[in-house]
Amino acid sequence: MALYALRAEPDLTAPTLIVALDGWVDAGMAGTLAATQLADGGAVVATFDGDVLYDFRARRPTLEIVDGRLQQLTWPELALRRARVGERDILVLSGHEPDFHWPTLSAAIVELTGRLGVAEWISLGSIPAAVPHTRPVTILGTESAPGLLRGDIAPGPSGILRVPAAAISVLEKVVAEAGIPALGYFAQVPHYVSGPYPAAAVELLRAVGRHLGAEPELGTLPDEARQLRSRLDVAAASDDTTRSYVERLESMSDEARLPAGDDLISDIERFLRERGAEGPPGGPGSGRPN
Repeated sequence: MALYALRAEPDLTAPTLIVALDGWVDAGMAGTLAATQLADGGAVVATFDGDVLYDFRARRPTLEIVDGRLQQLTWPELALRRARVGERDILVLSGHEPDFHWPTLSAAIVELTGRLGVAEWISLGSIPAAVPHTRPVTILGTESAPGLLRGDIAPGPSGILRVPAAAISVLEKVVAEAGIPALGYFAQVPHYVSGPYPAAAVELLRAVGRHLGAEPELGTLPDEARQLRSRLDVAAASDDTTRSYVERLESMSDEARLPAGDDLISDIERFLRERGAEGPPGGPGSGRPN
């Protein structure tokens, strides 16, 4: 099946393909917020067939109603856009994690990367973790070969970690097997935070900047991060139990205790349960903070 439509075939020089999909490997929407910022204003290069990839009863389009009149439908989408970071060409693939046809999508992505001359793949994502909002965001990495990660970010956690696979990880693995260097930067997001966590998106963008050797635009994300930090500080200070819990997490963070595989699995399982209770991504409360 023709899974994608190429809108343009731009003249690119060894572009880096940066990918972020919503889903459980997008805690706090950090990966997709970062990808949206990177792709801001970028021309669409390719679109993917939503009728084939999505279950619209599980991931419903958003309907805008104005004064009782049905005005606009916004459908779940997966799109590839062109952008630049400094002097570097980049492509940004972002959108909703597909519900169906992951192997077919993988083959289409491999074909498209060859067609566009992609030189490397970078996944952006985020995972829930027992970390405090009062400390710098930690970035974990994945890499298809030693030495691909940059900026003092190490692959981890050590040992074997078995979790339900996300589509972005499936794509990263398939692309690497096709011979394209592939790596991922994944931010740790405090598991007690609900909704977007822009501080993690900022750190992902900085990780991309260190990797590419050029600083990307951060947009309004730093301001949003400061505003959320203030609200979380107030919430923690107003409740003794919450304050004690955050202080315990701070102590663990200050001791530089890296997460064990079992701890990560527990946090991910908790996150999955909470997402199941709240409904699919894109529901109420999933937008950016005011």
